[in-house]
Formats: sequence, C-alpha cells, structure tokens
Amino acid sequence: PGFKYGLPLEAAFVFDVRYLPNPFFVDELRVLTGLEASVARYVFREPAAGRMARSIAALVEEVLPLCRKEGRSNLMVAIGCTGGQHRSVAVAERVARTLRRKGVGLSVLHRDMNRG
Repeated sequence: PGFKYGLPLEAAFVFDVRYLPNPFFVDELRVLTGLEASVARYVFREPAAGRMARSIAALVEEVLPLCRKEGRSNLMVAIGCTGGQHRSVAVAERVARTLRRKGVGLSVLHRDMNRG
C-alpha cells in the first residue's frame, strides 16, 4: 500500500520499503508501476531489496504452518512505500513469485497502485 493513504489495519505484518530507491524521481519511470520490468530493475539494483524480498518470503513460509495450526486460512502481509505504485509493488511481486514457486497459494492486491 501507499502509506500516505493509511495503513492496512487487517494485515498481520506490515513491511516498509520506503528506504529503497524511489522510481518516482526518475522521469521515465514516474508514470509506470512496479509491475514494469524497468521499475523492478531500478528498485532491485539496491541489494537490500532482494534481501528484503527473500526475508519476507521466508517469514511467511515460517508463519503459515502456525496459522493453519490455529485454524486460520488467511495471512495478510502488507508491503508499503509512499504512494504504493513503485517500490512496494515490485517487492510484493518478487515475494509472491518466490512463494508461488514453493507451492504457496496466494493472491496479490496492489491497493493503491492506480491512485497516483
């Protein structure tokens, strides 16, 4: 989500990726979203972005069995930046791709991607 639009109160985990390089300040990337390869490349040129995505995926993998054991079928994870258009989208997509490869069923909602 874009934190300027508020926190997702229903999320079990909220991760802040505002410290990653911001494509908003690059003219040719500003109008794009984190779904675009050029934006994702820009964000992930920072090594911390890859580490963050891997860490989030690992945490979700660790917590999911505990949720199921408690009878919970859903786990909402929010990854946010300022506007919810670039960095959070790119990181969320990387996390989702990693988890899907490991057989985790999930859906992704980019709450604020088209608000900007």
